[in-house]
Amino acid sequence: MSRIGSLRRLAVSLAVCALLAGNVSGQSNPELSQAQESLHKVATTETAGALHEEGVPVTDPLVIAKCGSCHARDDKGNMERISWARTTPEGWQNALKRMILVKGVSLTAQEGRLIARYLSTFHGLAPEEAMPVRHIAERRIHEESNIADSDPGKACAKCHALALTLSWRRSLEDWKQFVELHSARYMFSPNAEIVAYLARVAPLHSPEWEAWSARTNLPNLAGRWLVIASTPGHGKYYGEMQVDRAGDDEFTTRANLTSVRDGSRTLRTGRSVVYGDYAWRGRSKGGEPASSAPDDRSSEAREVLWIAPDHSRAEGRWFWGQYQEFGFDVQLQRASSNTTLLAIDRVSLKAGSRANRLHLIGDNFPAQVAPRDLDFGPGTIVRGIVSSTSADIVAEVDVAADAPLGKHGVAFRRSVLPGAIAVYDRIDYVKVTPESAVAAFGDSTHPRGYLQFEAIGYQRGADGKLHTADDVELGPVDVTWSFQVFHAPEGSSADFVGRASASGLFMPASENPNRNFDVWVIATARDENDQNGLALVGKSYLVVTIPTYVFNGRKYVRDLDRWVDDGPA
Repeated sequence: MSRIGSLRRLAVSLAVCALLAGNVSGQSNPELSQAQESLHKVATTETAGALHEEGVPVTDPLVIAKCGSCHARDDKGNMERISWARTTPEGWQNALKRMILVKGVSLTAQEGRLIARYLSTFHGLAPEEAMPVRHIAERRIHEESNIADSDPGKACAKCHALALTLSWRRSLEDWKQFVELHSARYMFSPNAEIVAYLARVAPLHSPEWEAWSARTNLPNLAGRWLVIASTPGHGKYYGEMQVDRAGDDEFTTRANLTSVRDGSRTLRTGRSVVYGDYAWRGRSKGGEPASSAPDDRSSEAREVLWIAPDHSRAEGRWFWGQYQEFGFDVQLQRASSNTTLLAIDRVSLKAGSRANRLHLIGDNFPAQVAPRDLDFGPGTIVRGIVSSTSADIVAEVDVAADAPLGKHGVAFRRSVLPGAIAVYDRIDYVKVTPESAVAAFGDSTHPRGYLQFEAIGYQRGADGKLHTADDVELGPVDVTWSFQVFHAPEGSSADFVGRASASGLFMPASENPNRNFDVWVIATARDENDQNGLALVGKSYLVVTIPTYVFNGRKYVRDLDRWVDDGPA
């Protein structure tokens, strides 16, 4: 599914969803009743054992005290609904908010945190279950383009990401109740096929969960970690983070990062909670007060990381902004006494080039480094070592004219970065990322929603064709940015919509025109031409939208790449 196409359909689909939401009360629907009756029958087609799956007992006194009046507890310690569902920390936090707002549950802030922590840890997901849906918590736009038309999950994906549904694990009976309630609320016809699909792909019990729930270890994350981070428009950062225990599952952090591009340094300190021994949730901020620049890397950020079961590595995102549009993509590796190659400052080398100066970043490099210690793959020769420290090496590398094109591994002795650098003969095209996106004007209560673009060069892959799966990414290309508003006179200024900085940061106009605009974001390469001698050009489709709108008496607020019902206008 084209993301451009999905954005163009956004206004229509949102209006339909709003119309359905506005018409729920007071209506009867014979088809819906019939579908609910068929749902009731789906359980009878399953075994009795499936209908009475073992729940996950609740043992926390606070959860029992605060939730027990509505969620009955049986003689095995199972609480109605709660014991037959598992989800992410965000899922339980949202469920708790709903209970407070809709059911009138009375909780102090501390009680709410303790309940969410218990449920997220003991009624959460196993690491292997959380991995495929973690982009939801990391606030990433992730196009689910692999859902076939025949896939029952396509019904869920019409209104929100399928991963949002699959971030919950439920028993068959609980999925049945969920679909019935969801269909009644949003006025769609449920069916048994959807229930069976969800029970199959997101069951309450799984081998991964059984293995993970048997563990009783507290998270052992204290110590020194090596960090590689990157942020669009600003490139890579490297450094280290000291993690110190502040409780059984709480930690304080101090991260020192250095920009590969310009050597600037960033200090970030933070505090985090780790749920279930792997789900890192925290906040951090820079050592200096953040400036007014929206993409300031010192801004206070939320941290969402997935920690490997053996606690040797972690990966995720630190993000901020009105729509979480800014952030670092982060990879952590626990420091050891071994020599570790972490990153390289270049992602591509041109065949036939000489004396390329490359900066290799790592940890525990020896005092003496020789050219033979480095390997950039066939067709490359390390001419010499310019300088070296325990954390970085600067080397000069020649690339033969007939060096094999494509990805090459980079190695320092036994430490290897697979596919870390690409050898190419020419840049065949430029792709602007994100390829389609949403930015927003501001109003009196909502700051503007920005967008960071990058122009990435690509070479045709082994098949010799452009825009296919085997094309090789070559890294950012130096470009100039321009905009073309749909249906605007050619050559007219697009300043009334917004402008982009030299680094590709799109800033919507400060004045909100109370309209939506479709815009081409155009990147024109400064120094790279195509085979006809013309400058390489890439485009992205951008919708610049209002932050809120009212429809059928209800207010809708933009959130990332969709709209959220914010209640009566």
